[in-house]
Amino acid sequence: MQTKVEICGINTSKLKVLRNEETMALIRRAQAGEHRAKDEAVMGNLRLVLSVVQRFSSRGEPMDDLFQVGVIGLLKAIDNFDTSQPVKFSTYGVPMIIGEIRRYLRDGSRVKISRSLRDNAYRALTAKERLISLNQREPTVEEIAREIGLPREEVIFALDAIADPVSLYEPVFQDGTDSVCVMDQVRDERSTDDSWLDQIAMKQAMEELTPREKRILALRFYDGKTQVEVSGEVGISQAQVSRLEKGVLDKIKRCMR
Repeated sequence: MQTKVEICGINTSKLKVLRNEETMALIRRAQAGEHRAKDEAVMGNLRLVLSVVQRFSSRGEPMDDLFQVGVIGLLKAIDNFDTSQPVKFSTYGVPMIIGEIRRYLRDGSRVKISRSLRDNAYRALTAKERLISLNQREPTVEEIAREIGLPREEVIFALDAIADPVSLYEPVFQDGTDSVCVMDQVRDERSTDDSWLDQIAMKQAMEELTPREKRILALRFYDGKTQVEVSGEVGISQAQVSRLEKGVLDKIKRCMR
């Protein structure tokens, strides 16, 4: 038996779930101006909003508020989704919902950001959503920069400035009962006796990698490129980049033990 949890007066345990084909048909009718079809498309995809809202549950914001903001993102996704593309609606809708919630959290953030940075970040996010709608895929930083006429570095800087702050005590890795927090990662390793052993182990681990593996690591963690950007440069799929990256990191971890 499902537990009754209400958000904005809606019993989330009884939210309707539509098949992708049903959602597509309703969106086509909604985009043609049929208000009832739009209402049905919204109600049938509220679980998408709920799944996204749960990701932000630790932010201290009222869940009702986040849910309402997420529904705004869902409405925008329904209005702008291109049903002629061979893409599931959820693939397009979830990033739109996340973007709407992040904008809401950014605008209410206690961390003060300069007006110019905030404006550049807003332009970048708007361009990103426009490019996702046009191409049905995540745009690269270079594409966003070209779209808004800014250097790549300024786009990265602006988006970093509005990124969600991370608590020093937030776990970044957990293995059984042991967890590693951000605080553990920012301590001064130079003052420890075993830091030089770690450097030797890392050097040996890097020597074990192939040239392609080293290149992928450099592109991902030195140049800060996304897996999609790396796949374009290396000439393999994003899924292959993800598998290679995971394999390389596992190999390094084994060498560092």
